[in-house]
Formats: sequence, C-alpha cells, structure tokens
Amino acid sequence: MGTPADPELLALKALGFLAEEPDALANFLALSGAAPAELRARAQDPHFLGGVIDFLLADDQLAGRFCEAEGIAPQVLHLARHRLSESRTG
Repeated sequence: MGTPADPELLALKALGFLAEEPDALANFLALSGAAPAELRARAQDPHFLGGVIDFLLADDQLAGRFCEAEGIAPQVLHLARHRLSESRTG
C-alpha cells in the first residue's frame, strides 16, 4: 500500500475510527484531557492529531484494526506520525 499524501487526513480518519470505538475514545479523551465537545475544534491542530496517532500506536491491536480498516500497512501510520511531527517543527 502507498503512503498517505496527507498525514493530517489519516489522523482525522484515525479520530473518526476512535469515535466508533467507545472504550478507546473514552481512554483517549481521558489521556489527552480533551472534552468530547472540543474534538472538532482540536482536530485542526497537528499536535493534537499527532496525539491521536500516538494513542493508536500505543495499542498494537487498536492500531492493527485501524490499519486493516484503512487498508494500510502499520508503517504508513508511523510515517504519518513522523510527518506530523515535522510539520510542527518546520
């Protein structure tokens, strides 16, 4: 599979994936300190989106289910995370 042209889009898809996983979303919200009502506004922040990908990468099973749903290799998720980090620093 190819790499995502837009790592922010992949992170937004990951956020949507979490929204369909109530337990995972609750854990993400607790760890990130974000309120459900803030998700839409914070979804514009590359730092926050990087946190979404970090959350997925911290759970192999969750990341695996996301990658399978998106038809991507896990390396694509890691690359998107790296690219989001670059967009924040450069």
